Amino acid sequence: MYSPIQKLLLTAVIFIPGITHAADYHLYYLGGQSNMDGYGLVDQLPQQFTSPQESVMIFQGSSTEDGKPAKGLGIWRPLRPGHGADFRSDGQANHYGTRFGCELSFAAELRKLRPNENVALIKYSRGGTSIAIEAARYFGCWDPDFEDGEGKGKGINQYDHFLATLRNALSARDIDGDGENDRLIPSGILWMQGESDAGFETAAKNYANNLKRLMDLTRAALRTDDLPIAIGRISDSKKSGTPVWQFGEILRSQQKVFCDSDSNARLIKSTDMYGYSDPWHYDTESYIDLGRQFARAIHELRNED
Repeated sequence: MYSPIQKLLLTAVIFIPGITHAADYHLYYLGGQSNMDGYGLVDQLPQQFTSPQESVMIFQGSSTEDGKPAKGLGIWRPLRPGHGADFRSDGQANHYGTRFGCELSFAAELRKLRPNENVALIKYSRGGTSIAIEAARYFGCWDPDFEDGEGKGKGINQYDHFLATLRNALSARDIDGDGENDRLIPSGILWMQGESDAGFETAAKNYANNLKRLMDLTRAALRTDDLPIAIGRISDSKKSGTPVWQFGEILRSQQKVFCDSDSNARLIKSTDMYGYSDPWHYDTESYIDLGRQFARAIHELRNED
């Protein structure tokens, strides 16, 4: 099997210096588990988010379980509603669902804050997935060393699926289809994940270290040191009157440890005030606010560079 660094080298996309380009796009990666997937309802969206955002391009890799070949299927298209938990792509066409995540309001708010910049998003996330191997269960794991599956899928995990998505997205030269090459400028990472790790004491206690390793590798994959990172703090619906995540408070403190130790990371705390549509997922209004908070955090971090 390949080491994490070897995997990065195998997925590297070579950009040839001197190629002219029509437009610069500031690129953001959106990753994590189900609250990054998005369970907001498209039919509840305010009118301002119901139309495609022509100035924003998105490549969303189709969510794939561990142990399956890493194909990273997706295509670049203008951002529109339907990039939530039930989105799928076969690499030829996108199949939009009835759900959305933070991507709509993130892009819209960022365009307000940085009106002179084009925005490009790469999204790959999968519900239930953990960072820690011991918390993976049957949902999947982001640890590059996690091995599962058989045959051609042996050893393939969520990190591999992320790299395949990234490779396919970055291999496109003309993302907006105007016939001219575009340039993607890595500008930030949004990460909403940790609920699965919060169900296991060891995983919760080690979350800061595990997150640091994964974010270091994600920055390396995007070939940008100290790339700004916005981390969504997990919260708990307590729908049954008791915490859903047994070790959630430990993990929340670990998220703070990570952000405090990284000068280019910011913790989004507004999640503590969000409403829920079920015990695990935020409601429509909350996903809209989450995107705005992500945008403001990234904007502030970039201004500090």
